[in-house]
Amino acid sequence: MSDQTIRAPQTVTRTARPRDENEEPYLEVTDLQVQFPTADGMVQAVQGLSYRLPLRRTLAIVGESGSGKSVSSMAVMGLHDTKTARISGSIKVGGREIVGMSEKDLEEFRGADAAMIFQDPQSSLHPYFTIGDQIMESYRAHHNVSKRKAKDRAIEMLDRVGIPNPQRRVSQFPHEFSGGMRQRAMIAMALVNDPKLLIADEPTTALDVTVQAQILDLIADLQRDFGSAVVFITHDLGVVAEIADDILVMYAGNAVEHGPVDKILGRPLHPYSWGLMESIPALTGEPQPLHPIPGAPPSLLAVPSGCPFHPRCEFKDRVAGDLCRTLKPELIPRTIDQGRASRCHLKEPDRVFDTEILPRLP
Repeated sequence: MSDQTIRAPQTVTRTARPRDENEEPYLEVTDLQVQFPTADGMVQAVQGLSYRLPLRRTLAIVGESGSGKSVSSMAVMGLHDTKTARISGSIKVGGREIVGMSEKDLEEFRGADAAMIFQDPQSSLHPYFTIGDQIMESYRAHHNVSKRKAKDRAIEMLDRVGIPNPQRRVSQFPHEFSGGMRQRAMIAMALVNDPKLLIADEPTTALDVTVQAQILDLIADLQRDFGSAVVFITHDLGVVAEIADDILVMYAGNAVEHGPVDKILGRPLHPYSWGLMESIPALTGEPQPLHPIPGAPPSLLAVPSGCPFHPRCEFKDRVAGDLCRTLKPELIPRTIDQGRASRCHLKEPDRVFDTEILPRLP
């Protein structure tokens, strides 16, 4: 396992909003490939990623460090330097193609149509400018308004995200805010232009549990107000249970499982998903032994042949013909569970989960 802690939910606290397969996606990612040429070879950061996300729905992307979560979402925002990254496939936001978009159009797109909340507001906020100045700059980049109106809008957004006394706080610098308040200011800046797509990249990692819960509630409330689509990147399954409608599990640049939150957390189908859940200590009851995933994620310079997870999978020898080592499985939809898909050669994963994995879960 990676050095990040993945905390499992003790119970699934959120039931996914009913899925309408005919609902028009606001974000549509199709066969996304992200590669980085290096002196040692080609880094295969994202391999053939596809998903659809309508408005008013939250997708959580989970996985260990290096799985491709953040790289794929930075591609959605057009944040990769095309001089050092090779990007192919399709990313459509509100019907607009992002792959190959000019830098000028990307500047108009970012902030207005889509925005991103980063993990560390301390490094994302400029230390020499006030919080208000930074929110105002973001707003005026997309609106032809006076500084006075931009400041009023900044105060309005600080108030909306729950920062007390926003009239005074708007003139303060980032170092005068607590960690939780800085994250709220980042959210205010991200939402100041009412974007329809919000990407949150581990926005609660550095916060204590109480502040984390407040931030999660805030994002959920603002999503309802704005009617936005939300991509939430995290390694914390407890956060997933609280906020997501759907989960996309990534490993070594690949999507290995995708489906509604209650289905994935209640009955995961992929051995990697099982491993994530088994690696988490119980918070209540008698102490239980952990069953961490052996080994470490592969180098993206040399992703294993066949199923990329097979070197760490305890079930690979149950698949006939050595397929796990030689043939990469497809991400196959599961017909009996609407909206679910898994990338695995293993037969009858439900039976394996019930008889072998479920009894071991904390």
